[in-house]
Amino acid sequence: MSAPMISVPELAEAMAGPQPTRPTMVDVRWQLGRGFAANHADYVDGHLPEAGFLDLDSGLAGRPGPRGRGGRHPMPSITAATDAFRAAGVSDSRPVVFYDESTSLAAARAWWVLRYFGHEDVRVLDGGFARWVADGQPWTTGGYLPPRGDVTLRSPALHLVQAEEIATGVLAGPLLDARAPERYRGEVEPIDPVAGHIPGALNVPTLALLHTDGRLRPDRLRAAVEDLGVDPASAPTLYCGSGVQAAHLALTWEATFPASPEPALYIGSWSDWISDSERAVAQGDEGALRSR
Repeated sequence: MSAPMISVPELAEAMAGPQPTRPTMVDVRWQLGRGFAANHADYVDGHLPEAGFLDLDSGLAGRPGPRGRGGRHPMPSITAATDAFRAAGVSDSRPVVFYDESTSLAAARAWWVLRYFGHEDVRVLDGGFARWVADGQPWTTGGYLPPRGDVTLRSPALHLVQAEEIATGVLAGPLLDARAPERYRGEVEPIDPVAGHIPGALNVPTLALLHTDGRLRPDRLRAAVEDLGVDPASAPTLYCGSGVQAAHLALTWEATFPASPEPALYIGSWSDWISDSERAVAQGDEGALRSR
């Protein structure tokens, strides 16, 4: 597996190389609730040269089940994911770099889904489009239709945790909640109908692990892990609201602890957990960071 992150200078150098070895660039610009048209408009207003566009809602997620089962962003089928990645230009023979505006939330979801289906030569641009522009690198406007890729997705290569595994306590390591502290504590819930967290989960808010420009800060994850008493060599299970921030925490974890076991994702996350009223809900500071 390649290192999960690539810096702006590293990507600029790779893009200046021979055409057959250049990475396939994929823009995953996305904000929750904005819809395809608004997200795509951000891409059209400015993107990396020869970067195709991949829509998170339609390309990286399936449809929620009855009564919200599966969560707001369940895994896409292998057929739907294959079509989405090929339309974005992803091929078996070339490395892939995903990016979004700056935080890498959506890019991390694309990174995780592609790796879940067995493609390992994939990285995320640290700091995204905003960092690329701030560093004076070239960019362009308008749409771009990349040559259709030929990527072949395979049976799952990563572990996808189900709610039953959490409920029965058979996880290999700790359960980490990647949402903001106030959502974890149950003080506010702007998206889902029930506030709180899964009992026993520890809170590692993934957006707090970033520089102000969106680049990862591994030192903050190391400090959070130490604060919570989590062993970096453990194999944590990660969740959030619907599997986007959890993918970002997985990205940060693998960039910070490359020699540790890969974390697993509960992709349905909180929005799936609360779809069954029989599942327990906790509120408060039981697993919050002590040094907030």
